[in-house]
Amino acid sequence: MTAPTEIWTYRNLIWNLTQRELRSRYKKSLLGWLWSLINPAATLLIFSVVFGTFLRVEPPPLSDGSPGIFALFLFAGLLVWNFVNGTITGSMTALQGSGPLLSKVYFPPACPAIANMITVLTQTLLEALILVVALAIFTGLGWQIVLFPVLLVFAMLFALGIGLFVSIYNVYFRDVSYLVTILLQVLFYATPIIYTINLVPERLFGLPARTLISLNPLTQMVDFSRDIFYLQRVPSLGTVAGLAVTSLVTFAIGWWLFNRKAVNVTEEL
Repeated sequence: MTAPTEIWTYRNLIWNLTQRELRSRYKKSLLGWLWSLINPAATLLIFSVVFGTFLRVEPPPLSDGSPGIFALFLFAGLLVWNFVNGTITGSMTALQGSGPLLSKVYFPPACPAIANMITVLTQTLLEALILVVALAIFTGLGWQIVLFPVLLVFAMLFALGIGLFVSIYNVYFRDVSYLVTILLQVLFYATPIIYTINLVPERLFGLPARTLISLNPLTQMVDFSRDIFYLQRVPSLGTVAGLAVTSLVTFAIGWWLFNRKAVNVTEEL
């Protein structure tokens, strides 16, 4: 069977792995799934106070021309970041944790990473629902939010491609997980999530800093999210086309490298 056909054949296993992850995520905690709302809310509050109040980052005006609301501006960016970050980091632990099961019965090694992505997607949909409710209260909703599934497809392909790549190499070289943690921290601040792109100087240390940050695929995804939620406008055709190509290429490379190294992954696990 081809790899996609094999994945489809094991779709029930992926669903069972997803259910197991969803059940165990907040097992034995008093608040249970409320933590899925408390955690992003706490992050949003901290960043809003530090950057929106203390450092006074000015968000762009709302779609109706009224003064911007930094918390909503920030939330629209964090929505994408949380999904990508959770998919990439979770892919490594998912494959590592599936070692005992994979040594007993065969299934495509990509299944745990896909199940992890679906789990993170569930969290993202909850956060998106909260954002929609907040927008409905403070600004009203535009029809552009129907483009959210398009953004999710781009984010899923991009994050899963990277997640598969780092997860398989983390099996062979455990330093990968530490390196990925550092790189994700750098990537977070290299993406205009807690600040606006106009705060980035045109040139920094002789490099075109603003141009480089603008070319960051996550910058394009954050802009896409803010366009459809916060600014209530349709993203530019260039943004959509660029994300489509970048996401497909990233996924294809990650998928190919994963399957190339996954042949002997059971022995390594």
